[in-house]
Amino acid sequence: MDHRRPELERREWSRLPLPIPIFVRSQDDDGKDFLEFATALNVSAGGALIAVHRLLRPQAQVSLEIPSAPLAASAPVGKNSRNLHAKIVRVTHADGYHLLGLKFSQPLLTPVVHRPSPRRKAVSSV
Repeated sequence: MDHRRPELERREWSRLPLPIPIFVRSQDDDGKDFLEFATALNVSAGGALIAVHRLLRPQAQVSLEIPSAPLAASAPVGKNSRNLHAKIVRVTHADGYHLLGLKFSQPLLTPVVHRPSPRRKAVSSV
């Protein structure tokens, strides 16, 4: 009989399994700035999983930029929605690339607090 406790889900946000091209900026171990074209494999309001070729260390700070086609100045897409800052919280090595688990410095959405609705008294038809 298996007496292990089921692992609790620690994620605050649902993930979208949507591959998105993304530029990753950071510094290597020598402190030299670099830019790499990478792929976000899934994204949530709190972070992302990104596949990169360059090995980065956990806790490193990265800047992300989502490339987009030029838009008219009146378009409702702000620059902040394309440029994100994050910290590496997990690194997994694979054949020819590395998976970076990132936590955004600021969530993309405001958390929604779910409060239980107050119970109403049943109304009698008598």
